[in-house]
Amino acid sequence: MRQKTADFDVSLLRNPSKKKEIQEIIKRMRETMTAAIGIGLSANQIGLNLRLFVAQIPENRQFQEVRPPEINPQYLGGRTSKKFYAIFNPEIIKFSEKKTIMEEGCLSAPGIYGSVERPEKITLAGYDKNGKKIKIKAFGLLARVFQHETDHLNGVLFIDKCKKIYKIPAVQLTGQR
Repeated sequence: MRQKTADFDVSLLRNPSKKKEIQEIIKRMRETMTAAIGIGLSANQIGLNLRLFVAQIPENRQFQEVRPPEINPQYLGGRTSKKFYAIFNPEIIKFSEKKTIMEEGCLSAPGIYGSVERPEKITLAGYDKNGKKIKIKAFGLLARVFQHETDHLNGVLFIDKCKKIYKIPAVQLTGQR
């Protein structure tokens, strides 16, 4: 997790004999992210040295106001999203000057949260699952998730950028008393 991941050979995305294997990786990552009530997951979080992340942001606007999200899994339980993202070789090519501070958590550091300052808007370049070059202009929570996952792929964890770190006991995370 502390090392930059290897670039993904994008020619494999256009290779019909590799299509099923790549789809299985994406499916596994999506299932892992969803089971953990996450909104983003990088390949190195599940032990793969690939420059790939997946993300899916719930449409429920309330979710963005709930911190930390793991305490309120009902906001993700009926997950519906405008889009599911699987981005290969992501690179942030443009950052806004305006920054915002939000609390973040990470599936790799359960129960640990912190305030992280990040650019409010970004432009992300990469490749989709079909090997098509893409550029995505993102803002708000989506921009934050893209930055968080790209950081993972560069060997950087959110705790490296935190202004303040705090822990929530497991009892609170599971809702048990």
